[in-house]
Amino acid sequence: MKPAFEIQRRVEFYETDMAGIVHFSNFFRFMEACEHAFLRSLDHELHGMLDGLETGWPRVHATCDYRAPARFGDLLDVRLFIDEVRPRSVRYRFEIAGGDTLVAEGRIAAAHVAITDDGIQAVALPDPLREKLLSFTHDS
Repeated sequence: MKPAFEIQRRVEFYETDMAGIVHFSNFFRFMEACEHAFLRSLDHELHGMLDGLETGWPRVHATCDYRAPARFGDLLDVRLFIDEVRPRSVRYRFEIAGGDTLVAEGRIAAAHVAITDDGIQAVALPDPLREKLLSFTHDS
């Protein structure tokens, strides 16, 4: 299946541990950076105002399976796939590769919420965004 979106990034020294391998927590940052760039490419911000409401996308689930080490200076391809679009959330799948080597696979589920003085509540995805997201759930 073709990814919905892809970015490349070079591993920075500060992202590695004492063994010179990317610290596990940074893979979540790589996935999130790809998601943010993807949403911006669809003219949607991760956090902003929509129809007079402050909205955001908190994570309700996140996992990562590590397949091979990545090291300082490696060029990584971070690929985003859309597994499922629900009325108030999106489930993403990610592949992180260095060349032909699969380094990690992850999943993130993000809920679309309104942030008010009364708290945070899941709200429906805006129709234009929902339609764009759904267009990536089938091979083109």
